[in-house]
Order: sequence, then C-alpha cells, then structure tokens
Amino acid sequence: MRVMNRLVQLGMKASLLLLSALALTACGFHLRQSAALPATMQRVHLTVNGGADLQRDLARALLASGVTVEEQGGPGIAELRVPVAAFSTETLSVGSTAQVTEYASRYHVQVSVSDSNGVTLLPEQIINMSREFSYDATNPIGNASQIEQIQRSLNDDMVQSILFRLQAAAKQAAAPAVAPAAASSTP
Repeated sequence: MRVMNRLVQLGMKASLLLLSALALTACGFHLRQSAALPATMQRVHLTVNGGADLQRDLARALLASGVTVEEQGGPGIAELRVPVAAFSTETLSVGSTAQVTEYASRYHVQVSVSDSNGVTLLPEQIINMSREFSYDATNPIGNASQIEQIQRSLNDDMVQSILFRLQAAAKQAAAPAVAPAAASSTP
C-alpha cells in the first residue's frame, strides 16, 4: 500500500511539474538566448567606466553570443564604450514618523559602439532603469541585501538592453537599402 501511495505522489508531482512548464510556455515566457550581433563585432574591446559588475556580465554575454572580447583595441576590433555606469538612490516617500518608507534605485548608463571598421554602429545612448522598493527601518540588514539584489537585477536587465540594441543595429545593417520610389509625372 505504501508503494502505491508513493507512486501516486510521484505521478502527481510529475504532472504538476509538466503542467507548470506548459503554463509558462503558454504565457509567452522564453529563456533568454544569446544575441545575434553584427558580423563586424566578432572581436570587441569593452571599456566600462564605473561598473565592474556591468563589465563582467557584459563580457560574459558577448562571449555567449560568439564574440571574442579583446584586452586592447586596435584595427579590426569593434569598440563598445560605457563611459558612465552609475547607481543612485532616491527617496520616494516618508512616513508619519519622518522615516523613509520607500526608495527608488536608479541605474544610469551611457553606451556607444563602433564596429571593426570604425563606423558608428550605435551612437551614444543613455539608458535609465529604476526599481522602487519599501524600506523597513527595523531591518537594515535585510534592506541592504534587498538593495544589492535590486542592483544585480538592474545590471542583468541593462546587459540585456544593450544586447537588444546591438541586435537591432545588426538587423538594420543587414536590411537591404530601399530605393526611393520613382516619381510619376502626369501630363
């Protein structure tokens, strides 16, 4: 009897797991994949000012996309520059006891890319992201870990945003040039 109960429990767990996986795919959830970057970005020199985590994660994402990350720039090497990568925190609300109850963590990044031929692939762009969170004055340790987690999440999202922009630039570069329509003249 015990064996039968265990088999039923295992079958129910397997069914629940399968049902969960089907529900995730039905709602449009997909795992992130590597980005299809321009052919002129097969070798990239990456420069990030102020964001060691961003540099590390962006280098990993580029490697996953089949790009070789070079230590030095030079001829035939694309340049991905991030002159600014900075987090800031802003107070959103204060409670009746004059204690902050809600913050926003903001991430400000500037990025530009030149391909291996020196052609601007992505002109300097500013990307701003933010997350709001509640602050509990009775749990400062939990709040610090919450802020760290929010910053890690913003960093991951920033890497994806940069890759999406590079992928869009690759699609734009690969699109055939559209000839202007011939002007028709009527007598």
